[in-house]
Amino acid sequence: MSRTASDTDTDGEQPPPEDDHAFFGHPKGLLTLSGLEVWERFSFLGMQAILVLYFADSVANEGLGMDEGTAASVAAAYGTLVYLVSVAGGWLADRILGSYRAVLWGGILIALGHYSMAVPTAAMTWVGLGLISAGTGLLKPNVATMVGKLYATDDDRRDAGFALYYMAINIGAFAGPLITGWLADHRGYHWGFSAAAVGMTFGLLQYVLGRRHLAGRKHSAEFALAPDAMRRAVWTIVVGVVVVGALGALLAGIGWLTMDRFVDLLTLISVIAPVVYFWVMFRSPRVTAEERGRLKPYIVLFLASVVFNFILFQAYSTMILLASTNARTTILGFDFPASWYASALGAFEVALAPVVATVWARMGHNQPHASNKIAFGVILGGLSFLLMVVPTSGHADDTYRMAAWWIVGSYLLLGLGDVLLETSGMSATSKLAPKAFSSQTMSLWFLSLALANGIQAQTVKLYDDVSKPAYFGVNGAIAVVVGLVVIAMAPWLRRTMHPVH
Repeated sequence: MSRTASDTDTDGEQPPPEDDHAFFGHPKGLLTLSGLEVWERFSFLGMQAILVLYFADSVANEGLGMDEGTAASVAAAYGTLVYLVSVAGGWLADRILGSYRAVLWGGILIALGHYSMAVPTAAMTWVGLGLISAGTGLLKPNVATMVGKLYATDDDRRDAGFALYYMAINIGAFAGPLITGWLADHRGYHWGFSAAAVGMTFGLLQYVLGRRHLAGRKHSAEFALAPDAMRRAVWTIVVGVVVVGALGALLAGIGWLTMDRFVDLLTLISVIAPVVYFWVMFRSPRVTAEERGRLKPYIVLFLASVVFNFILFQAYSTMILLASTNARTTILGFDFPASWYASALGAFEVALAPVVATVWARMGHNQPHASNKIAFGVILGGLSFLLMVVPTSGHADDTYRMAAWWIVGSYLLLGLGDVLLETSGMSATSKLAPKAFSSQTMSLWFLSLALANGIQAQTVKLYDDVSKPAYFGVNGAIAVVVGLVVIAMAPWLRRTMHPVH
């Protein structure tokens, strides 16, 4: 079932009816939102592909001089912060800004953050990461929610649409590391950060120019606070940010708030936040009994997402570190930066997403249940790590160099798993969301990414302390087991996840 003219209105909330099949059989607004995500992922993942190397490189080479375990842990903590802030982003969209303006202001903050990181000082690096965290928290959950608004709940094109959206995301994920990695290798890290800034600027321009094709683009929030409550909320937010910033600066100045403690604090928050959030939604009087029943199976999907993304995010930390020290950076006589391995992940997802979208569209109601798609994704993520046990085993020291195809093969498994899990997870989230928490429930999906990063921030500290086969083998095996458990729960999930099929 697609949207018809009767679904549209006259206040700018719905796109023109002729848009409904204008983009490869999908709403034209999907092109606008996908275009934004191409450039947002270009900037975000282009920067992230060189971030852990920047942290670990020597000060003489314009790096920050951290050891590898600490560099990976700090990079994971940054990811934790990004997705924790998405909770505030969802709430601001629902109650104050509206989705369109939340995404717009988020993009502006991201661009400013990347421009800050282009300045070659350590202080501006941390300022930039803070701005990017705030901006991504505004943008990410609300873009995905806007994609969901383009389709009716029972529209069979929905999963295929999210797969195309995710393909667009990974065009940026493919291109970003190529550009930023080359610039970092040949001109310096801050040139790479500059390219990310330019990319996000392009994304903002095309988003504004294509706004007429978007559903839910009106300026007011869908569940806006009353004027007095809104003014109090805005002042509370402003004062809270100032107080937290000042307290953090004071504690850092007296030596209490060290980097290790900050990482540990973020991990703790990443554990507490989803527990509190689920509790609030289960207890809210605005959530109906039917909606509450659909939240129960969502907890299973949430935990599956945590396990998979714990593996996925290491494609930009431990896997990049492994590639830089123990993998060949030559294919068919062509030398390339180690950060280019991250582009392989994006390339596979670009290639696989349309295949998956086509398969789901042709299968229609006969396609696998969303929970099974997610389970298959988790298993593939685990297998991608188990594969790395083979080339890292049986060496007398750490001076070996594995063939590039090992890491490329691992990214192939991880890329297919990502397409299966993330597209189905985002689509299921948009359908299972209680109406009063629509953007915030998408934020809850991103809280699974925060928790995955929070766990990673602690686990990667072991990267330097245990053998590589043990590190990749144990983490990979846990993911495979979790995927098999989700498959075993499929009968109960099918009964309780209606209207998700």
